[in-house]
Amino acid sequence: MKKSSATTSSRDAVAGPDPSWRGLYLAGGVSAILFVVLIIAAFVLDSIAPPPVSGGAITLEFIVQNRLVYILEQVLWLVPGVFATVVFLALYVALERVNKSYAALGALIGGIAWALLTLAIPTTSRGAPALVYLSDQYAAATTDAQRAVFASAAEGLIAQNNTPTIPGILTTVGILIVSLVMLEGVFHRGVAYLGIATGVLGIVSEALRFVLPAGYAVYGLLLLIWFIAVGWDLYGLAGGRETDRRTLEGNAG
Repeated sequence: MKKSSATTSSRDAVAGPDPSWRGLYLAGGVSAILFVVLIIAAFVLDSIAPPPVSGGAITLEFIVQNRLVYILEQVLWLVPGVFATVVFLALYVALERVNKSYAALGALIGGIAWALLTLAIPTTSRGAPALVYLSDQYAAATTDAQRAVFASAAEGLIAQNNTPTIPGILTTVGILIVSLVMLEGVFHRGVAYLGIATGVLGIVSEALRFVLPAGYAVYGLLLLIWFIAVGWDLYGLAGGRETDRRTLEGNAG
């Protein structure tokens, strides 16, 4: 009997998060909140000065007239990707004792997705930093032929914005995988179920972004709520809160 209890206790301890990574948990919790704050700020600014989502010449003319606002919008849409990458790194460390393989897979997929969105493919559904350069060249052009060249180049970037992106889909897959791992411990079950719902709806919504805009809007809201919930739990881990499966079940009882 004593041996059985010791075995159970040992298994619970292994499932718990490594307390030596509290600094990273804190960074992940803060990053999750900053992610949400910046995304909300981007939505607000976008509603005040919404950029065109079609038409190369129209878009470039808009940027010429609203250059600083447009640049700020792009920063607010893209910088959260850096914070999201930190969140996924913290999630791996928090969950690796629960299921190292799937924790690594989910965090890697989710983290790479945001890194791609921010660094390798810096475009958003609301524009792209490269359009600022094209707008400068468009404004400096002296002939209609020159302006047509830059407008055509802008159309290419806009077309990329108006199609489902691999980083967007990968993000939802990463969220789904880490949330399934959360069911085994460390994080509250409510956060896990929220992540599963966000991941499943997100995969469909990202693939059909411009076919089912309402579904994409719901996914976007769930994504922000999930980041807040994850940030709260990571902040709790940084403070030394024990949230392994044994503790969570005890609280539920």
